[in-house]
Amino acid sequence: MSADDWTEKYRPQSLKDIVGNPTSAESMRQWALSWEKGIPKFRAMVLIGTPGIGKTSAAEALARDMGWGIVEMNASDQRTGPAIENIAGRAAIFNSFGDDGNFKSTKEGGMKLIVLDEADSLYGNADRGAMPAIMELVRHSKQPVILICNDFYGLSKKSSAIKTETYQITFRKPQTASIEKVLMKICAKEHAHVEADAIHIIAENADGDLRAAVRDLQSLVLGYGDVTAEMAKALGQRESRSDMYEFIGALLRKRDAEKARQLLRECDVDPPTVELWIDENLPAHCASHSDLAAAYDALSKADVHLGRVSKRMYYGLWKYASDMMVDGIVNSLKTPISGFARVNFPNYLSKMSRSRSSRQNRKDLADKLCVITHTSANRVLNESMDYFRTMCINDVGFRVTLVREAELEADELAFLMGCKIDDKRIKTAMDLAHPPEPKEKKTSTRSKKAAEPAPAAKPKEAPAPAPEPKAETPEPKPEPKPVDRRQKSLFDF
Repeated sequence: MSADDWTEKYRPQSLKDIVGNPTSAESMRQWALSWEKGIPKFRAMVLIGTPGIGKTSAAEALARDMGWGIVEMNASDQRTGPAIENIAGRAAIFNSFGDDGNFKSTKEGGMKLIVLDEADSLYGNADRGAMPAIMELVRHSKQPVILICNDFYGLSKKSSAIKTETYQITFRKPQTASIEKVLMKICAKEHAHVEADAIHIIAENADGDLRAAVRDLQSLVLGYGDVTAEMAKALGQRESRSDMYEFIGALLRKRDAEKARQLLRECDVDPPTVELWIDENLPAHCASHSDLAAAYDALSKADVHLGRVSKRMYYGLWKYASDMMVDGIVNSLKTPISGFARVNFPNYLSKMSRSRSSRQNRKDLADKLCVITHTSANRVLNESMDYFRTMCINDVGFRVTLVREAELEADELAFLMGCKIDDKRIKTAMDLAHPPEPKEKKTSTRSKKAAEPAPAAKPKEAPAPAPEPKAETPEPKPEPKPVDRRQKSLFDF
């Protein structure tokens, strides 16, 4: 079992290994291929997304797939205007340059991918003059450029030309099922014994952060060896859930805005999830209807700010939403409560967690059915799924044909029919759709040859005397036959 950093050891080596964002990876590849035809319309590409979802890994994988070198500058480097011009800006003048920043010819150095990581974190005097240098690079570079950022709105505020002069690609959080597959592959390669439920809990607690999930897995494996579900639950509760219980207690029971704000800063929970926690526990902690109405009025105003974040992609509004959820609700609660009120986990999150596997199965099934119906997956989910279920239950022939044409697995057919996978109908349909190939009997030819007697050897005859050569006489050439040029039919040309 390796003690090296697993996030680096199992970093994707190709764009096809990027998890959860196949469309974004394909868009990156198409943009890179456009450089083979010359300088494209957009010389720079911006990768947008939350930390830990594979943006930097995708940029490095793209360079490997294309056979490009890579020059990377991140937040730990000096990124003033002169520093960017000295290293990355040479691509705007020279055809190519080496990994050390020195000029090389195109044949010697090849194409180089310039990657500026955390491009939205340019602040103060430390990065003075960086944005003008970046825009000069975006407009005049002769080499491909990738900018990586978490907050595209904050980056575009520094220069509005970023919106119009770059090609933007958004990375989404990978789903829990995708993260589970990656963790299972790592466990197999590291020969680590981790329960399946533990892998699911680690992937779920990561909330789309694949890098955090891999680090949590490594810490548990190296710390405990054999990892159980209880160990993974303890890790998740220690990081977020216990803090949320304390936060709700300070907010609604103690009604201490300062303490609640401090606990909220320590929680690794986004404001939309905090809103669900408050909504779940608010009715039990209000002593009067007027307090409940005033508290929900403050919560609704916080929800307005959260909706604006989704529309404008400006996460600075989260601060206003957090203030309304803390100070607004505390100021709304006037009547003290008597007795004990239990803090509950959000029911919405519990239902979504329990139905995640079912929703993923529905999505996978719709992806296969939409191919044979020539419609979209959403249309299959909303309109056709019930019809497919009814026909599969009542028509054996249709069931077998659907398994063969849509290439359904046994668990997918069982989910569609609403039965267990060991149902006799499932096994029969799978056997009829994929019958075993008959084995051909091979006859041995050696035994037949061995049984046949060898033919008797013929006596050698004396060679016949060679005939005397005759004088060759030229044969007369045949007279040419007259050509019949008459047309016999309409199709005779």
